[in-house]
Amino acid sequence: MTTVPVPAPARAEILRDVRAILAEQMGVAPSAEIDEETRFFADLGLASIDAVVLGEALQQHYGRPLPFNELMAEIGRRTDRDLAIGELVKFIQTHLK
Repeated sequence: MTTVPVPAPARAEILRDVRAILAEQMGVAPSAEIDEETRFFADLGLASIDAVVLGEALQQHYGRPLPFNELMAEIGRRTDRDLAIGELVKFIQTHLK
């Protein structure tokens, strides 16, 4: 039996998923709508442990492991160590292909 690969979700769908998980599972209720420019730490006031929780929730949602350690290592090497939601969306889309 052959399995047909499921295409990666579109960016807009992933953004909706991230928003839903932030709101429903993490209790994030920002004053403005979360978009791709929203920053994880500066705008949403989240901590690094929240990034771990979000990563686990996203892996559960998509039913597969995602290499969040690579993303966190990349952010750790930058001067600006905040994460834009758009970066997270792109990372997820890339690894769901």
